[in-house]
Amino acid sequence: QVQLVESGGGLVQAGGSLSLSCAAAGRTDRRYAMAWFRQAPEKERGIVAVISASGESTYYTDSVKGRFTISRDIAKNTVTLQMNSLKPEDTAVYYCAASFTWATAFSRYSYWGQGTQVTVSS
Repeated sequence: QVQLVESGGGLVQAGGSLSLSCAAAGRTDRRYAMAWFRQAPEKERGIVAVISASGESTYYTDSVKGRFTISRDIAKNTVTLQMNSLKPEDTAVYYCAASFTWATAFSRYSYWGQGTQVTVSS
């Protein structure tokens, strides 16, 4: 079992920046791909970014490329999502997730955090 706890959400104006952090506890001896998903009201939860277990590979959904950066500190069991040039359409609840394999599909992720709200005002 892995427990994931997100932090760092909040309210920011368009064009601003936020940094989300996800701390993992429990079976952190195993190596997981980590991802951030987001869910806006009345929309499905969708992938934002993925980072491999080694940290060497990353994936970004098209709408955040060039603005968001995912990184991980393996020693500290943390994953960070740096979000720059935020837009109102980035407003959503952001979830951290862990998968035994590299994946972008929601169904492949076994462990989830509780979510953190990000609100971008225009």
